[in-house]
Amino acid sequence: KTEIHKEEWNRRLHEVQVTKRDLNRLIMDYLVIEGYKSAAEEFSQEAGLPPPVDFESIESRMNIREAIQRGDVEDAIMRMNDLNPEILDTNPALYFRLQQQKLIEYIRHNRVAEALQFAQEELAPRGEESPEFLSELERTMALLVFDSASAPAGISELLSPAQRVKTAGEVNAAILESSSQGKEAKLVGLLKLLSWGEAMLSERAEFPRVCDPNSWSVLGINEPLGRSAIAACA
Repeated sequence: KTEIHKEEWNRRLHEVQVTKRDLNRLIMDYLVIEGYKSAAEEFSQEAGLPPPVDFESIESRMNIREAIQRGDVEDAIMRMNDLNPEILDTNPALYFRLQQQKLIEYIRHNRVAEALQFAQEELAPRGEESPEFLSELERTMALLVFDSASAPAGISELLSPAQRVKTAGEVNAAILESSSQGKEAKLVGLLKLLSWGEAMLSERAEFPRVCDPNSWSVLGINEPLGRSAIAACA
C-alpha cells in the first residue's frame, strides 16, 4: 500500500478550500436539528445568518422529545397536535409507535387493568390493519407474562430507556420532515461519508485517519459535535 505521512496528509487537507459561510451553515443546521435553541439563536446573531426556522419551533420540538423520554406520552401527543395535527393524521405508523409507548408505560407502572383495556380499545384494531403492528402489539403484551428478570432480551428491551429514546427520535424526525428539514444533521451525514471514504481509501493506502478521536483536532471537532462523530464513525 502507498503510505501517506501525517505532514503530507495535513497539507492536503488544508489545501481544500471551504468558505466560512458554508461552515457556519453546517453548524447552524446541526444546532437546529439537535435542538440547541439558545446556542442557535446566539450563533445566528454572531455569524450573521438568518434563522432557518422559527426558533420557538425548536423549543416545541424539544419539549415533545423530552416528554416521551420521561414517559409522558399523552403530553407529547397533545403538544404534537398543537404544533401540527397533520403529523399524526398522515403517519399511522408513528401514531402506533406512540400508542405502543403509552402501553409500555402502563405496564412499567404495573397498571395492568388499564394496559389491557388500552390495548384492546386502541391498539388491537390497529393490529388488525397491519401484520407489523400486530407483531409489535404481541411483543409488548408479552411484558405482562414475564417479570423483568426473566424476560427475553427482545421483550425486556421495551422497558429500557433506549426504547423511549428510539420513539422520541422517530417523532423528532417526523416533526423535522413536516417542516421540510432534514431528519439528520448534515454534519453527521458528512461524517458518515468521511468514514465510508476512509474505508475505501484504506484498501489502497496507509494514512492518518480523520475518523479517530486523536485526529479530530485537525477538523476542530469538539463536544457536542464529538458525540455525532463517534456515532458516525462507529
